[in-house]
Amino acid sequence: MNKFLPLALSAALLVACESKTATTGEANTATSAETIQTDSLNPATAATSGAAATAEAEANATPAPDPSSIPAGKAGDAAAILARPQVPILCYHQIRDWRAKDSKNAKDYIIPIATFKAQMKMLADSGYHTVLPDQLYAYLTTGAKLPSKPVMLTFDDTDLDQFTIARPELEKYGYKAVYFVMTVSLGRPNYMTKPMVKQLSDEGNIIGSHTWDHHNVKKYQGQDWVTQIEKPTKTLEEITGKKINYFAYPFGLWNPQAFPELKKRGFVAAFSLAEKRDQQDPLFTIRRIIASGYWSPRTLHNNMVQSF
Repeated sequence: MNKFLPLALSAALLVACESKTATTGEANTATSAETIQTDSLNPATAATSGAAATAEAEANATPAPDPSSIPAGKAGDAAAILARPQVPILCYHQIRDWRAKDSKNAKDYIIPIATFKAQMKMLADSGYHTVLPDQLYAYLTTGAKLPSKPVMLTFDDTDLDQFTIARPELEKYGYKAVYFVMTVSLGRPNYMTKPMVKQLSDEGNIIGSHTWDHHNVKKYQGQDWVTQIEKPTKTLEEITGKKINYFAYPFGLWNPQAFPELKKRGFVAAFSLAEKRDQQDPLFTIRRIIASGYWSPRTLHNNMVQSF
């Protein structure tokens, strides 16, 4: 195993969360992102669309309970979790304009700035409300209510533009997000610093673990669990001053052997990509789709509806 990821990180990790971008995976055709039966956390603004109303509703949302406060006896089993309509979860990587050297494949993982802004505006104007992992966990395990038209925004790999471009854009709409941090890149050129990660956490976003240097979880043996999972997660807890409860698999790749290792290290859920959820442990294979750089707001919305 490589002891250090060379600073070809920027190019190599464009395909870091490689998956079938537009794949519907485990799509539930009977239930779309439009028809998830959840109630608003703020009934006064639930029926009002538009960016201003969305931002107000986000600001007034009730915090979700910490997962550790939910008694095990009240958590549904795998069948109950799988039966609940899935919440749309979007995965972003780099947010910058395309360059001549960017490959066709890489452009799936690089979303032009104007496209990203248009996608966020579409979500807000359509009345979508962002949810965070604690809310999702409570919903999946107990059926707790979610805001109307929930969506989760996730950002992988610690790219600087997630702080400089995505963060202020999300603030326009009162949106919060999940940032899955790969700790090897912290402080490197074009990546976030530790103070930036701390600021995101302090502002109400969730910081999740995304390994030390993005090695495939399916290949871990012995000490790899300490190097790739345990130590980076402790680093993030030291940076944020908070418990890190959520993990995202590099490349979206997982196997059932990973679940007990993650649980031993305090994780309550883990996020993959477009493939099917594990039927015995769906909390450790929560699905996301990559928001492609090729997608217009309409195409993004269509893929959300088809995929979840």
